Amino acid sequence: MTTTLLLARHGQTVWHAENRYAGVSDVALTDTGRDQAEALGRWAAAHPVDAIWTSTLSRAMATAAPASHALGLTPHREVALRECDFGVVEGRTLPEFAAESPEAAEAFRTDPVAHPFPGAEDPKTAATRGADALHRIAAAHPGERVLVVAHNTLLRLTLCRLLEIPLSEYRRVFPQLRNAAISELRMTERSVGLIALNVPCEPEAPAGG
Repeated sequence: MTTTLLLARHGQTVWHAENRYAGVSDVALTDTGRDQAEALGRWAAAHPVDAIWTSTLSRAMATAAPASHALGLTPHREVALRECDFGVVEGRTLPEFAAESPEAAEAFRTDPVAHPFPGAEDPKTAATRGADALHRIAAAHPGERVLVVAHNTLLRLTLCRLLEIPLSEYRRVFPQLRNAAISELRMTERSVGLIALNVPCEPEAPAGG
């Protein structure tokens, strides 16, 4: 049985708008982030899913709420879908960290898995917990469509693990998962396929002129 997982990053927060690492910090959505959550809800109403799973961080749960309401579903909350802990960089930007610790910042840019931020979660551990969580979710919903709302770095690491891409390449291969955009995985017990990446919930308005 093939399960379709529809992965979505949460909506924008104040820290993400400023390129600050939020990690395990509980940061609220901005007005833009709430609009993105509403757009995801409209998408879910037009493309119904059988279940919704979210990270236990409030920004993910708030992003999933309109979709849950539209479909009359109670979301499942999964702690293993929480974002990575970024250690000393929580609440800070990479340039701020680089100004203080240039060598550590350059090592991170060169290989973010071999040289994570001081005090951060091991990216290999994060990739394993994320991949295991998606396998558990798929096994719980054979043949169904499931919306999974989680986080940028956790999902990028998880995609690399599931698709057998070297983890050290996650920032290059997946530069960014856009807020509330849909990435589609097809999963069986033995295989994983990436069908779509960063598909907007709503068509972008045409440029003027």
